[in-house]
Amino acid sequence: MKTLVLANQKGGVGKSALATQLALYLKHQGKAVLVIDLDHQQNTSRPLRDNPVVTVAGFTSADVLTDPYLVDLAPTGLVLIPGHDSLTQFERRREEHNAFATNLRNALKSHAAFDVCIIDTNPNPDIRYAAALISADYVLAPIQLNQEALEGIYGLINHPRYGITRIKAALNPDLKFLGILPNLVEPTPFQRTNLQALAAKFGTRLLSRRDDSGAIVFGFIPKRSAIAEAQAASVFLPDLAKTAARDAWREIRPVFDMILKGMDIAITKEIDA
Repeated sequence: MKTLVLANQKGGVGKSALATQLALYLKHQGKAVLVIDLDHQQNTSRPLRDNPVVTVAGFTSADVLTDPYLVDLAPTGLVLIPGHDSLTQFERRREEHNAFATNLRNALKSHAAFDVCIIDTNPNPDIRYAAALISADYVLAPIQLNQEALEGIYGLINHPRYGITRIKAALNPDLKFLGILPNLVEPTPFQRTNLQALAAKFGTRLLSRRDDSGAIVFGFIPKRSAIAEAQAASVFLPDLAKTAARDAWREIRPVFDMILKGMDIAITKEIDA
């Protein structure tokens, strides 16, 4: 099983919508997908819980962190381990931090028959965030193109305790950083300027691919109302019967394919809107 963590130390970057739609895309690719929502706000849990193709586990991610003897889940389709309100308390339980990380790692090992696991993390760095990065194979960092988010990239990568570089060096040498993914991008001069500044400063850290001419193409996800509508309706974006949804999917699918390629996951089925 390949485990991908979506991580950012700031909220409001569209991380949960990305987790939801990527999980549904993987399911439509025929993969057995496990989603673990470590955010007490449960923004990933809500749309997946209401989708009829999703199986919801009979326990929460809080149970995963505290109980190393959970019942195994059948590795078929798309399975959600939802978040829980009690997750806000875990950072204060410092004497249990090592156990939380160990229990999450053991849970992932026990469900290795799944093809892919996507872990959505809380926006503030704490033990949940750290435990996910310690146990993951890949990490992707969605951001927004505003000044606050751009200034926060340094902390995301180099935070002395929870930075991706720190965790890779000290605790998970196999962790692969897929890159920074600008999300909710709007076609305004301000955002274009910020995207250019981001590419100039962190170009090697951005999610990217090379086109047929060898030029580097940076991945980004535009802000589209159809994505929010798909989340509200608890559906996979291409299944939303609207022209705007089809147009949004044509923009988003190449970015999802870029993520899958970074994880060495074969794309076996074309999904047209």
